[in-house]
Amino acid sequence: MGTGSAAFLLAQVGAYAARKFDERLGELELTPPQAGLLRAIAMQPGRSQQAIAEQLGTAPTRLVALVDGLERRGAIQRRRNPDDRRLHALFLTEGGQQLMRSIGQVAMAHGADLTAALDDSERAQLQRLLLRIAEDKKLAAGVHPGFGSI
Repeated sequence: MGTGSAAFLLAQVGAYAARKFDERLGELELTPPQAGLLRAIAMQPGRSQQAIAEQLGTAPTRLVALVDGLERRGAIQRRRNPDDRRLHALFLTEGGQQLMRSIGQVAMAHGADLTAALDDSERAQLQRLLLRIAEDKKLAAGVHPGFGSI
């Protein structure tokens, strides 16, 4: 058995996983925050930048640069909110939907690689245990903790 507390091992594996996922996304010319923003838009299209910033735990002004970059890339589109013309609703373009499919493939390969030492039953158990910890700590589902620092 390896040495270290569960907290240390979670931090060690988490840092490794984040670094490797960042490398894999780099092959798509994306950063983790860009991928997270695309995912947030894909999950609930048509929300405002402010609503997405709140979900991701980052300042709306910090999100603007990410939105601008993905819009220039042709992955997302801003549309005026018909109910409040001060707000922009965000949607994926066809290019953004293709990027999401690519991110999904990268994430599947990443997860398989990261848990290669486990069998299917152990993978499922690990996922259940980590989910319980995340829920107990009231971590936002599907939101990377690094968003608060962008």
